[in-house]
Amino acid sequence: MSQPRPVLEVGDILRQHGDAFRAAQGQRLSTHQKRVLSALECCRTAALGGHVEACDACGVVRISYNSCRNRHCPRCRGGARALWLQQEAQSLLPTEYFHVVFTLPAEVAALALANRAVVYGLLFQAASATVREVAADPKYLGAEVGMLAVLHTWGQNLHHHPHVHCVVSGGGLSCDEQGVVDPSPHWQSCRPGFFLPVRVLSRVYRGKLVQGLRQAYEGGALSLGGSLAVLQDPAGFACWIKSLYQKEWVVYAKPPFGGPEQVLKYLAAYTHGVAITNHRLVSLEEGEVSFVWKDYAHGSKQRVMRLSAEEFLRRFCLHILPRGFVRIRHYGLLANRSRQGKLALCRHLLGVRLLQSVVVAWSAQERRCPVCGVGVLRVIEMVPVGGCSEGGAPREVWDSS
Repeated sequence: MSQPRPVLEVGDILRQHGDAFRAAQGQRLSTHQKRVLSALECCRTAALGGHVEACDACGVVRISYNSCRNRHCPRCRGGARALWLQQEAQSLLPTEYFHVVFTLPAEVAALALANRAVVYGLLFQAASATVREVAADPKYLGAEVGMLAVLHTWGQNLHHHPHVHCVVSGGGLSCDEQGVVDPSPHWQSCRPGFFLPVRVLSRVYRGKLVQGLRQAYEGGALSLGGSLAVLQDPAGFACWIKSLYQKEWVVYAKPPFGGPEQVLKYLAAYTHGVAITNHRLVSLEEGEVSFVWKDYAHGSKQRVMRLSAEEFLRRFCLHILPRGFVRIRHYGLLANRSRQGKLALCRHLLGVRLLQSVVVAWSAQERRCPVCGVGVLRVIEMVPVGGCSEGGAPREVWDSS
């Protein structure tokens, strides 16, 4: 059963306070961020046009405005997520899967705000290389595993908190220490309930990401203005790098998933997530936004946070990714260039066939009439951009949710 329509949406906040926010931020907002905010502001409104639908059973008529389809939009993530899950379900194997989280320390997260594409890219590279290197070591597993990684940049309170969620197969094709699959491989499983030692993952991850930062600095790929200006001096940067080795980096390995169905349920919640869902918004009153959040520092207690509309939008903009940046990536057995062949070999070694998809097609749900639940909605006329329907206002107007 679908959730009821939220009482407040990010688009509503933008329509009321977006102009003032953009004026106050000025040059601090990039052109791309402004375009994203504009897209969310216009989503499912007459500004994008739409169409009029009629049910072929009960005759009810409704107008549906077009979606912005922006990946940062809380309203547009459902359709893309369902279609993606349909495809991803075909890559699952009947084995344990583990959830591993790699987090950037606060010092590096501050650098990432001014260098999003570079540092987020290094986060992906370091996390994936760490898992593959440690898994390939015969002391721990001795196999090439499959890994899906998803970037999140937010915490529940909308502060900047970059981390990568990884779903990793609890086994893989036997390989040598360099990760090259054996000529005649066998399926190598990890110990039940245990993947790889977290302390080892943490140390290897730290070394790889710090090395990546060094290379980015030496190659002039980092922007070091403002509060980061102290790092422009090589001595200052070297001192900063040294300080990163003086603290433990957080790598968190959760208990394994129960099976492929639980993996899909997890992916549905995480892969196409945005900084905040509309259902978490409580109110917008006197220029103040209220939303619920989980306080993980105190037993995941649910609390209500109140921010000015400007501060809310400022925090939301922290999580707008660079244009074209890929936030869902596959590695190892799931790498796109060799996925089909390696997965087929894994299924052969495991003695199983292709898993059937457990995801219901999104399109089939969307076309059903929400009133009678029997008929199918069919387009009867188009609504031009910025205008009303060609035949005037429909008899009964609903905005699709």
